[in-house]
Amino acid sequence: MAYHPGRHFLQVPGPTNIPDRILKAIAAPVLDHRGPEFTKLGREVLDRIKPVFKTRQPVMIFPASGTGGWESALVNTLSPGDTVMTFNTGQFAVLWEKMAKQLGLNVHTLTTDWRRGPSPESIEAALAEDKSHQIKAILLVHNETSNGVMSRVAEIRKAIDRAKHPALLMVDTISSLGSADFRFDEWGVDVAVGGSQKGLMLPAGLAFVAVSEKALKASKTAKLPRAFWDWEPMLANSTGGNFPYTPACNLFFGLKEALNLIDEEGLENIFIRHSRHAEATRRAVQAWGLETVCAEPLEYSQSVTAVFTPEGHSADGLRKVILERFNMALGAGLGKLADKVFRIGHLGDFNDLMLAGTLGGVEMGLSLSNIPHKSGGIVAALDHLSAQAGLRAAA
Repeated sequence: MAYHPGRHFLQVPGPTNIPDRILKAIAAPVLDHRGPEFTKLGREVLDRIKPVFKTRQPVMIFPASGTGGWESALVNTLSPGDTVMTFNTGQFAVLWEKMAKQLGLNVHTLTTDWRRGPSPESIEAALAEDKSHQIKAILLVHNETSNGVMSRVAEIRKAIDRAKHPALLMVDTISSLGSADFRFDEWGVDVAVGGSQKGLMLPAGLAFVAVSEKALKASKTAKLPRAFWDWEPMLANSTGGNFPYTPACNLFFGLKEALNLIDEEGLENIFIRHSRHAEATRRAVQAWGLETVCAEPLEYSQSVTAVFTPEGHSADGLRKVILERFNMALGAGLGKLADKVFRIGHLGDFNDLMLAGTLGGVEMGLSLSNIPHKSGGIVAALDHLSAQAGLRAAA
């Protein structure tokens, strides 16, 4: 293959770019995971990850991808034949639903057109009809990576409360954790699943599971089989900074450095930065005369923008041209959006100039692919970035 000078632009919505400081931390010599130095590190990261979830509740760290976190959430709280509410709102919501079925759970699904998140009103109505409280858990994806739609978790919590329903609220934060505001305690979430490879700026390999007192109580009577994913030994060991089996040791070095970076920038400033980049990207898309998949402004993602290519034009063909000509990877359309959508990831270790380069690559790719569009997307984005430069959270 021909050499591409300069850096590769990885603009998929995860895994994301890994800062040099984290790469160097991961490259440290391996420690004895039963020794005092690693135990100290374990206690530190288990404690410091809690503010990222905005919780005082326990957060467990499994050596897994986020999908493992999903399974952990289900098998520790539910029994065979239990009913869960899911939402056909995007590819990852569908995959969580599929897992629930494979584990022997009954699934009650609410469907959208994949351009909107779950409606709080429809959830309230469905729960109000469930007089006998057969629905034991609600499986909600906070940020749906496949279409750039962000669910309104706080509003959905209020809808559940209005229905006076006791179902557990489980939330996938895999592509929102560390990128968009998430409030585990305040929003009354019972289980939240996160992953290391997106907003936390690490390689894949760590699954985070935050649990409420209500979820812990449910785990005492749940009957689905569990071994690797069992919360009890994880929680029993974590109080001393230990783990019931070998953890992903070097990723813990990287996690500590990632938490350092988050603290140095400030979590609220990180959210402002992600919001600025998301809005600049959408302004570029609008200037090009293209359409985002997300049709509800209240549900725009801060992590990724999914964009339709015009009818008769291949999104995968566009992505191929951009990769070959400009060494930039964009996200593919998934599921029923395959070859209809390209996805621009703008999360993690990412700044204004990187976004400008990303959008420049997209605009040139649109021209080279003969996809009908207007010029001026980059200018529209830069105008927004300039106007918002230096904006920070109140001290």
